[in-house]
Amino acid sequence: MRRKLLSAALSLTMVATLFSGCGSDGGSKKGGDDSKGKVYYLNFKPEQGDDWKALAEEYTKESGVEVKVVTAASNTYEQTLKSEMAKSDAPTLFQVNGPVGLATWKDYCYDLKDSDLYKQVKSDEFVLKDGDAVPGIAYVIETYGIIYNKSLLKKYCEMDGAKVKDASEISSFAKLKEVADDIQAKKKDLGVDGAFTSAGMDSSSIWRYTTHLANLPIYYEYKADSVTSSEAIKGTYLDQYKQMFDLYLEDSTCDPKLLASKTGDESMAEFATGKAVFYQNGTWAYGDITKNGLKDEDLGMLPIYIGVDGEEEQGLCTGSENYWCVNSKASEADIKATLDFMNWCATSDKGRDKIANTMGFVTPFKAFDDGYSAKNPLIQADSELLAAGKTPVSWNFSTIPSEEWKNNLGAALTEYAQGTGKWDNVKTAFVDGWAEQYQATH
Repeated sequence: MRRKLLSAALSLTMVATLFSGCGSDGGSKKGGDDSKGKVYYLNFKPEQGDDWKALAEEYTKESGVEVKVVTAASNTYEQTLKSEMAKSDAPTLFQVNGPVGLATWKDYCYDLKDSDLYKQVKSDEFVLKDGDAVPGIAYVIETYGIIYNKSLLKKYCEMDGAKVKDASEISSFAKLKEVADDIQAKKKDLGVDGAFTSAGMDSSSIWRYTTHLANLPIYYEYKADSVTSSEAIKGTYLDQYKQMFDLYLEDSTCDPKLLASKTGDESMAEFATGKAVFYQNGTWAYGDITKNGLKDEDLGMLPIYIGVDGEEEQGLCTGSENYWCVNSKASEADIKATLDFMNWCATSDKGRDKIANTMGFVTPFKAFDDGYSAKNPLIQADSELLAAGKTPVSWNFSTIPSEEWKNNLGAALTEYAQGTGKWDNVKTAFVDGWAEQYQATH
């Protein structure tokens, strides 16, 4: 999925101010006397927008309940959510990205602890808690890493002087760099444009580096300090972050000076058409990749190694930033309709089939264990690493203090990639920016 992460830049006070002119209903649904209620789902995932619309149509045919699905454009979810929540016909179903996102929207989150959907959740590790209340429930568990083309890597491994004979030998940054450098040197013979797809700095792509790659130094710092969040990140592993980003730049399909305008779609297309061996992304990208040519048997996924001691035992990055929330300001009829729709998605044959087999999601819901496991080779790669005893990397980027922090980091990374800025500016944006944004949002 092209990951467009939720902003946590607004404080609760700012949110209250934003909606102070919306009337006493705080943006609740008005008008109409449909006793069945209605559902308005503001979808976070552009790549599944059409799938959600199709599923909504199925539910309407079956139940007679109107379900409207609107999908926010790439990297605009928080902005769209704020705009839509200010309307009288506001979303009844929306999402937050974790504790930071919840802090912004918890006054608009209905308590789901008595819902049928909550009864389906396998463990409380997949929900957001606010005291005894359950304001959010994860609806998809995702995994990301370095997706690779098995056929191309096999072809490389069979070349004279190849640095490995099999993908399983790549279990550290040192070995990954050795292989990527060699592929880059032999790219003409291998028939590719580069070892890695372009590390686009366009808004549709930059989240892969300001959020997903940035998760690795955050994860290892938290692990070393035995914490789960920080108001002042130290940047202990920024040298490792740099060497991984440098590898993306050096062994790429294009000149780093061109990256400012390179998009996520271009990066995906480079991988799907066999122009690169490696592509940093996640399980959500499966549909786009296969629609553009690659087959299941072509796809594998490696952990993102950055050069930390003991990373040989590291698995893929697994977690969720996708928590369903029901608008507590909606009418009782609309809340009930929304809860029923959510439960239908998680328990009906049509809902489970669409979510598991079309969208390719892994969910935390018990009902999916009954024959509705996603047939996604990238998910299988995660299962294989878990079976081998590798430790998954948790999603700590939900603790990033604000969207502005990511924007500033992205600007510094772009200048660095173009050669117009120094790495020291990236460090400043990462460390100093974290403390500044934490204070601003808390």
